[in-house]
Amino acid sequence: MADLFSDAARRDPYPAYDALRVAGPVSREPRTGLWLVTDYDGVRRVLSDPDAFSSRYGPDWLIFADPPRHTKLRGLVSRAFTPRSVAALEPRIRELSGELLARVIGRREVDLVADFAAPLPMLVIAEMLGIPAADRVRFQAWADAILAMSYTIGGPPDLARAASGRFAAVTAEMGGYLAGLLADRRAAPRDDLLTRLSAAEVDGERLTHEEVLGFFQLLLLAGSETTTNLIANAVLCFTAHPDQLARLRTTPDLLPSAIEEVLRYRSPLQWMYRIARRDVELRGVTVPTGAMVLAVIGSANRDPAAFPDAGRFDVGRDPNPHLAFGHGPHFCLGAPLSRLEARVALADLLGRVDAIELATAAPWAPRPGLHVHGPARLPVRLVPPGSDP
Repeated sequence: MADLFSDAARRDPYPAYDALRVAGPVSREPRTGLWLVTDYDGVRRVLSDPDAFSSRYGPDWLIFADPPRHTKLRGLVSRAFTPRSVAALEPRIRELSGELLARVIGRREVDLVADFAAPLPMLVIAEMLGIPAADRVRFQAWADAILAMSYTIGGPPDLARAASGRFAAVTAEMGGYLAGLLADRRAAPRDDLLTRLSAAEVDGERLTHEEVLGFFQLLLLAGSETTTNLIANAVLCFTAHPDQLARLRTTPDLLPSAIEEVLRYRSPLQWMYRIARRDVELRGVTVPTGAMVLAVIGSANRDPAAFPDAGRFDVGRDPNPHLAFGHGPHFCLGAPLSRLEARVALADLLGRVDAIELATAAPWAPRPGLHVHGPARLPVRLVPPGSDP
């Protein structure tokens, strides 16, 4: 079995996924003991059946809760992510995108991640939370440390220990930072997510400081990481498939469809963890009670049983029932926001340049988390209109 945790496999896991699905869509990874579910129907079952597959395996965060507590916690922030609430953010997202691109257009070389794909969603979620955008570099360092916690499941022991230590240090640092913000909100409430969380109740009780910190950590990470990878992965797709980019430029109305295809073809989140609550038969294999299960979304989204010509990048693919944002009770609350940010960012980027070229042939380094897919850096040349490529 291929090492799915190597940098090479994280850049291109799809041949290994294809082999796993053919050999058997439910299998046990020998080195870690993790159970991998790699086909579309199997992944959808794991994600949509909390009675058989529990999310309780990590910090006290919304994504690691099961119903009914998950349902109550989700309700605390759901209003901020309704389609109507998200649509109201579009002018501000457009303004931030323009400001970021204005700083880099004309440079000989740009790191698309550091200069655009990472700061845009981080600035948006910072404003939604009500935290100072001036601290963005600090927030990104925190988010990277949280993301690296994935090394505690499947990573080498030395990296797992380092990730745990860094997460503990970051959690303490974030706790102190958050305490000051919450004191300010209780003294002078604002129209932001931190104010709502500081006043929120579950079952008649206020959230504890640790529970609010869990929301803060989750929103800071999830509110930025998926969109960062979506934007960067879109550029990887467009540079690898110039015919599809040309098709998109000819028919700009295909942009929403193109974004859905990027989500399927290079899913920003490659897998989700679950714990088997009992012995569960899945695709003819019995997954034992207590087993750690990886629902491999990146593989499910390339399953030819669900997607005709699954290995082809097609900006006009329809239908496209991908699982990039999950499925079932944990379907990503921020999906409408991520889609909007990507639509604004990519339309703005493509509208300002005639061409986007990779600035190096060297393999890109993956993001800090084992379970996500996208480059840590992406050096590109942006060719403005009227320039010689």
